[in-house]
Amino acid sequence: MPSSRVLGDLTVIALQDAEGPFFEPREAAFESATARHWAAADAFDPASRTSDGRWWLRFRTFAIRYGHGPVTLVDAGIGPAGAPAESWAPVPGHLPAELEAAGIAPGDVTAIVLTHLHTDHIGWAMPGTTPFPQARVVVQRADVEAFAAIRGKDLLAEPDRLDIIDGDTDLGPGVRAIATPGHTPGHQSVLVRAGDESILVTGDLLVHAIQLLHPELGYRHDMDADQARATREATLQAATRRGSLLAVSHLGKPFCRTKEGKAEPDGPAPHNPTGRR
Repeated sequence: MPSSRVLGDLTVIALQDAEGPFFEPREAAFESATARHWAAADAFDPASRTSDGRWWLRFRTFAIRYGHGPVTLVDAGIGPAGAPAESWAPVPGHLPAELEAAGIAPGDVTAIVLTHLHTDHIGWAMPGTTPFPQARVVVQRADVEAFAAIRGKDLLAEPDRLDIIDGDTDLGPGVRAIATPGHTPGHQSVLVRAGDESILVTGDLLVHAIQLLHPELGYRHDMDADQARATREATLQAATRRGSLLAVSHLGKPFCRTKEGKAEPDGPAPHNPTGRR
């Protein structure tokens, strides 16, 4: 069964669409990271490094369920065969089977919040192949404008499906989109709150444990590295103050948290049948 956390009437469920290697060495993606940085990250998240040193990614979406009712998906994974991510990610994904295992029917999904418009986050939202054709697609205006050049061949080709928002926006009871720009101009995270408890679905605010432990480190695939760094540092500081659990897209475990300025894993280590470490 997929891993989940309950906050009041809300349940946040981690759904793994696929897993596979990144398309370049991790040392190229984080050029300023030192051996000390990598050792700390590998100790925190050993499942993100293979035995031969490759960066191993999980491709996750998160389902937010209101009681036993409607579901909001945060991100749409790498998608089916032929999806835009097929040039580098291990398509087809198996999100529909993950949803079924979690007791979620496609018709239960009434909204898909895209943290950003990179191909490994939009796959199952694409027109013509999406299992959720009636779901509204929530995206920040800054990303719509930044990715307008690909209009006509992706989800932006059907503007009637889009719910375009600007900045922090309430999406439903206890669920709020939080602008976290930098990785892309319109990157957003999703904050789920019930009483004093909260979960922050981070998207690509951080893609590797090294950024959780050392948020000052630059990532070469952030569209605005300086803004991404400032956003990451401020957002993680706020999460620490709130005591938020972090729901992460690509790390070995789907949930982790910051505490008193330090990061710590949350939950058991993922099953690792292939001997990756």
